[in-house]
Amino acid sequence: MTTILIVDDEPQLRRALNLNLGARGYEVVEAINGEEALAYMTSHRPDAILLDLGLPGIDGLSIIETLRAWTRVPIIVLTVRDDERTKVRALDAGADDYLTKPFGMGELIARLRALLRRTSGPEPLPVVTTLDFRLDLTSHRAFVGKEETETRLTPIEWDIVGHLVRHPHRLVTYRQLVTAVWGPNHDPDQNLLRVHMTHIRRKLEPTPGLPTYFVTDAGAGFRFEPGNGRPARTGDVKVAAQSRKVP
Repeated sequence: MTTILIVDDEPQLRRALNLNLGARGYEVVEAINGEEALAYMTSHRPDAILLDLGLPGIDGLSIIETLRAWTRVPIIVLTVRDDERTKVRALDAGADDYLTKPFGMGELIARLRALLRRTSGPEPLPVVTTLDFRLDLTSHRAFVGKEETETRLTPIEWDIVGHLVRHPHRLVTYRQLVTAVWGPNHDPDQNLLRVHMTHIRRKLEPTPGLPTYFVTDAGAGFRFEPGNGRPARTGDVKVAAQSRKVP
């Protein structure tokens, strides 16, 4: 059954959405604020989220940014704010669609169906190949050098590496990386992340003291640069045949 997470502090709207979605065969989960939504998302993966922006506590934009650190779950924003600037901010943060309250239930259901059609199906799980190492994220196996000598990464190191390589050339902040690896309730410990990154570089980088793949943006976070400082090669990041369901 398709599960929809509703994040809204208006009881009447949640009730109406619950009735209409339930009548169409959807399973509905409700959260009245951002804290409840993020707590639910740490252990569950709904098929889509209907999210209000004006929530008590953690606001909707922050929720979108936090979720996009580790999941591509479809998000439709529901809000009374109809100004273009707010819409642009929500979409830039990672929302997939936007509806202004009050809205027609038929239009919402149609948009939800269309979004689920576009995002359903398996999400490819990559095999990452660079000039110096190959990572199989499906089997958690890493091979370094021309001889492809296998090296072992710890589960935490795999989580960190996996998140970074899925976002090549993009700054991943300390907060985003901690959220992706340990969940939203942990504070970003930059020293702990640096220790893990030091171990990762020792295992994967040809020159750990001068990293070219897992680079630091001082005071901000880390980036994975498949060809940074090295000759570019077509297909540095390849997608394997293995797949998994969209989280």
